[in-house]
Amino acid sequence: MHLPAIARWHSYMKQRDPALLWDLLAPEAVFESPVVHTPQRGREMAFKYLAGAEKVLGGPGFSYVGEWRNDTGAVLEFTTGIEGIAINGVDIITCTPGGAHIAHFKVMIRPLKAINLLHRLMAAQLTGGGAG
Repeated sequence: MHLPAIARWHSYMKQRDPALLWDLLAPEAVFESPVVHTPQRGREMAFKYLAGAEKVLGGPGFSYVGEWRNDTGAVLEFTTGIEGIAINGVDIITCTPGGAHIAHFKVMIRPLKAINLLHRLMAAQLTGGGAG
């Protein structure tokens, strides 16, 4: 199935334009982080976390290496490296009916030392202590 939101997500990851990300998220979007216990609800919170994650994870070594789709969304496998740690993860994206926007975005990361590193870097990013 054609899911415009997935194509738009790939465009955002190439262009890194915050306006693209904002327009891509449904008003009721939910973001689930590998390092935060509760789901982050609403476009503003999802935007904040996804923009921070792009800054932390989306450096020059970031690459999507696999993609699986169904009628409602996609799983995108990625790899990257930060501070000498090889990181492997998946973005699990559920689209709104019709596929135009992201309704739910869940990130899962491995190995454990990557999760610990991500926890530290995302905390700095979200509290304004991260490099921009």
